Amino acid sequence: MSGKNLLDKVWNLHTVRELPSGQTQLFVGLHLIHEVTSPQAFQMLREKGLKVAYPQNTFATADHIVPTDDQHRPFKDELAEGMMAALEKNVKEFNINYFDFKSNKQGIVHVIGPELGLTQPGMTIVCGDSHTSTHGAFGSIAFGIGTSQVRDVLATQCIAMQKPKARRINVVGKLRGGVYSKDVILTIIRKLGVNGGIGFAYEYAGKAIDNMSMEERMSICNMSIEGGARAGYINPDQKTFDYLKGKEFAPKDFNKAVNWWKSIASDEDADYDDIVEIDGSEIEPMVTWGINPGQAAGISENFPEINELPGDERETAKEAYEHTSYEPGTPVKGTEINVAFVGSCTNSRISDLREAAKIVSSKKVAKNIKAFVVPGSQQVKAAAEQEGLDKIFVNAGFQWRDAGCSMCLAMNPDKLQGREICASSSNRNFKGRQGSAAGRTILMSPAMVAAAAIEGKVADVRDYL
Repeated sequence: MSGKNLLDKVWNLHTVRELPSGQTQLFVGLHLIHEVTSPQAFQMLREKGLKVAYPQNTFATADHIVPTDDQHRPFKDELAEGMMAALEKNVKEFNINYFDFKSNKQGIVHVIGPELGLTQPGMTIVCGDSHTSTHGAFGSIAFGIGTSQVRDVLATQCIAMQKPKARRINVVGKLRGGVYSKDVILTIIRKLGVNGGIGFAYEYAGKAIDNMSMEERMSICNMSIEGGARAGYINPDQKTFDYLKGKEFAPKDFNKAVNWWKSIASDEDADYDDIVEIDGSEIEPMVTWGINPGQAAGISENFPEINELPGDERETAKEAYEHTSYEPGTPVKGTEINVAFVGSCTNSRISDLREAAKIVSSKKVAKNIKAFVVPGSQQVKAAAEQEGLDKIFVNAGFQWRDAGCSMCLAMNPDKLQGREICASSSNRNFKGRQGSAAGRTILMSPAMVAAAAIEGKVADVRDYL
């Protein structure tokens, strides 16, 4: 009899019952909420006269709509201020732990969960945000949910879900200098497609993954949803345990917790529905050229010719070129930019800022480039300032901001204008994603964003190392 993978183990441990629909009623260990997808859910509770079943399992913060240049209240945007007021009212009324600006723990929900030790191996974790898969880096099964499901979890601490299949993605070999976890996940999405993960949870493994820090692993898992996967996770190991030790919400009996965490990792003889292998040593710095994260290319490549692409990708490629105005067959390197953005739940942690700071140290942002760095949390901001990273960025010509989602999705004042092109460390390059219907987004690692800011165009970060 073969062993079980982590998905099987965690799913079985949290199964309440099998529903007639074929779905599983799944108990949720950790529920994270923010100001955008929760107000309607709380109102639904009020209308039905319901309470929050397990308020101690729900934690709130504000991130999507908060301005990053001036966070004084009331916010200038009336809608944003209304969302903030609603969140404050709801957490108070329903007795939910809330990390506000005064707590020094506010930040992007997928940054603060891990840094506070709320995110732990073996958990089921949900949030009304598609990038909840980030938390899978700790060996949890984490997925984004909709507002009606936020209501269900608040009311019952359970969710009805179809169990996904398990695909193991082995990234073998050693990554070369200048290649980061962002490049790895863009390579995976390019190879498997933006719909390749539909119906699957991705288990990331292999030497290249083993060698990554926890923050690098979070970037990998974060973009699982961009590949169509329902969740993405990495088996917990000593790096996981070392990261969590001493965190505010880490288990009090830590050694006992570690022993259990070890037991939920995938067995060596575990079964998978599919296994994919990628050679990490062949990956180079990656950038996107189109309107979805699967439209990516290596920095040494050219924009692809439409007739060279698989048949099912040609229509989207044609649409992408019509939107971007890039010319097929021209080099990716050298594409001009107008804006450089380091931030988002994908790449706004302290290690991301360190890598970007290394590149811009003692250099200057190119003329007419708007460049800014947005830390993922108040704790990340404080740590960066203690190390002097803020001064490195400001001296180079970057704006240094407060914590928030910022230009990743532009539900706040940070937006592209007109046809601006942004070199971005975020996770989505959809049309209009960064606030302008005509704007264009090029996804890349924070270090690559830093290099692009200096040159005013897409550059190869390896030239700076």
